Amino acid sequence: MEVNVKKLIIVLFVLFISVGMVLAQNSVSVYASCDETLAKALFDQFTKETGIAVNWVRLSGGEALARMEAEKANPQASIWVGGVGLDHITGKTRDLTTPYRSREANNTPAEFKDPQNFWIGLYVGPLTFVTNLTRARVLGITPPRSWADLLKPEYKGYIRMPNPNTSGTAYNLITTIRTLNNGDEDRAFDYLKRLDANVDQYTRSGAAPGQSVATGEIPIAIGYAHDQVKLKSEGANTEIIAPSEGTGYELAAMSLIKGGKQPIQARQLYDWILSSQNAQKLFTDYYVVLVRRGAVKHPLALSLDQIKTITQDLVWDGDAVNRNRLLDRWIAEIESKR
Repeated sequence: MEVNVKKLIIVLFVLFISVGMVLAQNSVSVYASCDETLAKALFDQFTKETGIAVNWVRLSGGEALARMEAEKANPQASIWVGGVGLDHITGKTRDLTTPYRSREANNTPAEFKDPQNFWIGLYVGPLTFVTNLTRARVLGITPPRSWADLLKPEYKGYIRMPNPNTSGTAYNLITTIRTLNNGDEDRAFDYLKRLDANVDQYTRSGAAPGQSVATGEIPIAIGYAHDQVKLKSEGANTEIIAPSEGTGYELAAMSLIKGGKQPIQARQLYDWILSSQNAQKLFTDYYVVLVRRGAVKHPLALSLDQIKTITQDLVWDGDAVNRNRLLDRWIAEIESKR
């Protein structure tokens, strides 16, 4: 009897392990740096179509990089979806991601993907200002229309923006100001220090400031146009303005994480995001402008050809050495002084 019990225990143990392996093979772990509701809709649709469960965590770009760095010896996710492309370039230079030549990549123009296939662009979105018109009227201020306007004393304590240590959006703002100053980092940081005098707080994520403007908590925010358009379409009394001097933009991207434990499922999700019409529609419904050839654009979405943009050097901006230097300087000269 005792022998049979032991055999039963061994059989059950083997069965438990086998079931666990099957379940693991039918799931994928994801770090998502796009809008949380978009991520949920996207991954739910993927599971519906493929039967592959998605275990995902929403992280800002900076948080995703920090998490991947900390987990480098034992990655806990296999694919990183969304987030500013500069972060994905940094991920490549830090050896956190791995190349993948998807059969669906041919429909993405060369300028929107890594030549070595470490990352691929999904959509673009410009940096813009959003102003709550109700709050602005009460406070007696007008919406800013240029980077120079943001420095006006009348906006003191009325501007909110993300923190570049955790948000790729904010790092994109720093590189934009640097480019507008022809690469002169001293002049760029002089501007950022003066802007800091008008900033009430720096948020963890790039979308959060716009959400605060929509509710009237703060009158002015800096962020990406698609986040702001979404809030405006939902009823927020806001005005969205692209700065007159020219503005930077994000190329949201996707990468496979080096050493991820579910490489097959991760590649399936990667291919599906690039090719599925349902996936493309979900992105479009969130007012982003897809870079895939032939992709449909939402009529309310703000595309780069509608505004004045700067010429961004994505490789320079995303290089880990350049990024670390700029962020260290921001911490030393701005964050530590607050």
